[in-house]
Amino acid sequence: MQTNRSGNNSSITRHDILAGIIAVVLTVALSSCGHQADNATPVAQQEPLRFDPVTGQASLFDGKSMGHWNITDFSGRGDVHIKDGAIHMEKGHDMTGVTWTGPLVKMNYEIALDAMRLEGNDFFCGLTFPVGDDCCSFVCGGWGGTVCGLSTINYYDAANNATFTTKDFKTGQWYHIRVRVTQGRIQAWIDEERLINVRTTGQKIGVRFEMEVSRPLGIATWQTTGAARNITVKKINPEPETEEIDEFGDVIW
Repeated sequence: MQTNRSGNNSSITRHDILAGIIAVVLTVALSSCGHQADNATPVAQQEPLRFDPVTGQASLFDGKSMGHWNITDFSGRGDVHIKDGAIHMEKGHDMTGVTWTGPLVKMNYEIALDAMRLEGNDFFCGLTFPVGDDCCSFVCGGWGGTVCGLSTINYYDAANNATFTTKDFKTGQWYHIRVRVTQGRIQAWIDEERLINVRTTGQKIGVRFEMEVSRPLGIATWQTTGAARNITVKKINPEPETEEIDEFGDVIW
């Protein structure tokens, strides 16, 4: 009798332990599933960029909806809305802009857009873009309306480094802006004019503190109303470095 009672108790104990283990596993599994569902990235955000087989470009803005563009959390920002196929960023105190939250290309790519100053006298396009794991900004029309350059190179902004240049901009006119990022170099054009040609190897690439919230990819204005449209990105296969590429006075060695 003693042996039977001991055996029965042993059997019950094993069943209890097994049932307990199953209950715990199920509870953890269900809890994990629920947690993943709450924090899962929406399917739309998980989709890779779609590159056109003919142009090689992927569109980052369809002209109708904000898509992956979020309004940048600038203090004193103005209104942001879509009008006539463009993102309009109203004049703020001081900055207004949008930040990309979708898939990124960080190296060996070109990003392009059309930008226009609608009102104001400062930059209507401050394009922040990835440079590998770092970021930089191409400022168009800053410091009173004409200064263009990269912010920052070795902690110096566009008005105080070798990329500094000036260009007159007309209010109400679209300008085609293009930035090319390759291993060891950044180049930038406005319309067909190449303004920037910088060797980045050995340089400290960064952004001004105001632009931190634009990282890794964003468009911003400073006390100015601006608009942006036709935003695209394209992967590129960089050509070998040659002496001809460095035939610009603004090259940083």
